Amino acid sequence: MAVFKVDTSTAFVFVAIPPAPKMANRQTGEIAVDRETGARLMTVGLTIADDGEANLYSVSVPETGLSESLAIGMPVALTGLKARDWESEFNGQKRHGISFRAAAITSLVPVQG
Repeated sequence: MAVFKVDTSTAFVFVAIPPAPKMANRQTGEIAVDRETGARLMTVGLTIADDGEANLYSVSVPETGLSESLAIGMPVALTGLKARDWESEFNGQKRHGISFRAAAITSLVPVQG
C-alpha cells in the first residue's frame, strides 16, 4: 500500500477528541502496539484547518510521542504525519480507506510552572 507524507505547516491543528488507546481487537480488548518500538498506540481526533476548510481526522501515534495532558481545543503540532491507504475484507465485505499516523503530537500551549 502507498504511504504519503502530509504537510501541515500552513494548517491550524487542534485536539477534537483526547487520546485513547487504539484497539487491535475490540472483541478481546487487545491494545495495538507499534511494531518497531513496542509502545502502545493511541488514537487522537484532530481538527485540521487549512485554506478555508476544516476536517476531523483520527490519527494514530505511539504513546511515547504524545505531549502530556492533551485536551479538547488545544493547539498542537504534528511530527511525521503520514497517510496510508488500506483495504481489508471481513465477513465477505470489502472495506477501504485512508489511515493517518504521526510520530508525535506536541502541545503548542506553554507549560505553566
